[in-house]
Amino acid sequence: MGLQIFWYIAVALLWTGFFVLEGFDFGVGALQRVIGKDDDERRVVINTIGPVWDGNEVWLIVAGAGIFAAFPPWYATMFSAMYLAMLLLLVALILRGVAFEFRGKRQSLRWRNGWGLAQTLSSLAAPFLIGVALADLLHGLPIDASQEFTGSFWDLLPPYAIFAGLTFVSLCLLHGATFVSLKTTGDVHDRAHRIARQQTIAAGVAVLVFGIWTQVTIRHGAFPDFLSTAAVLAIFAAGWLLGERREGWAFTLTAFAMAATVLTIFIDLYPRVMVSTTDPSYSLTVTNASSSPYALKVMTVVAVIFLPIVLVYQAWSYHVFRKRIGTAEPEPATH
Repeated sequence: MGLQIFWYIAVALLWTGFFVLEGFDFGVGALQRVIGKDDDERRVVINTIGPVWDGNEVWLIVAGAGIFAAFPPWYATMFSAMYLAMLLLLVALILRGVAFEFRGKRQSLRWRNGWGLAQTLSSLAAPFLIGVALADLLHGLPIDASQEFTGSFWDLLPPYAIFAGLTFVSLCLLHGATFVSLKTTGDVHDRAHRIARQQTIAAGVAVLVFGIWTQVTIRHGAFPDFLSTAAVLAIFAAGWLLGERREGWAFTLTAFAMAATVLTIFIDLYPRVMVSTTDPSYSLTVTNASSSPYALKVMTVVAVIFLPIVLVYQAWSYHVFRKRIGTAEPEPATH
């Protein structure tokens, strides 16, 4: 296996890891006002991801950095074409992080509700925008022979990409509700459990339609591929496991469904990294968009040394904070 292919796989796995880990964070943030009926319950919901949400977001930074270092033309064309969308994503991520930190700074219920609403909206916007961006890579954008984007903002929003964004939002809601049901007790657990079971229907249908639409777009087929089919089966199996009160296995299956959906895009995209709708020969590929062999070798050495350390640290943090959460303790006001 050449280093170009290795780093394409690495980038795909980084995006997959981001959605698997940050996906339930997005879902929890989006659902905290639905699962929690009062301020105490909403605090419980937020506390389920309190120790891990910022660490999960690092996967997004590493995924972007991996594209920048391993495939500079891909990074340049993608980020210039999606500049406004990336700016909106950045605003959503900043607002979401600020909402986490500022919510407990005052005892005012109006203050907390305002930041809770900001967290909900930003947690919905972020997966939608990223889902649209990833789908645009596969659906195609107007790119010329110089690997430059020649379209407008509205070229980023074909129906396929919009539906892909909604599909990822639906998966995040399912993933997040399942995580809350796994991590809480009492009324919050029961409410999250019920929402997760209901969400399996919406997420399963969305992934099925997305899988079919992807094959129609790419191969002009009429049936979803293996990974999309496996994702749909995993979602409905998760619904059955939730009914059996086996939240741990249900969460494992929602994670698998999320990973399979992301990998579907990258598998169908290869060997291209961005499809040109102007002329297929103008598409960016793993070969014509990669860094020099020396740069890829240096990156590989660094990744082999440091990536296992990061994975062990993150796994240990999940182990430390593995217990279920009951009623929340009062948050101190910061003056």
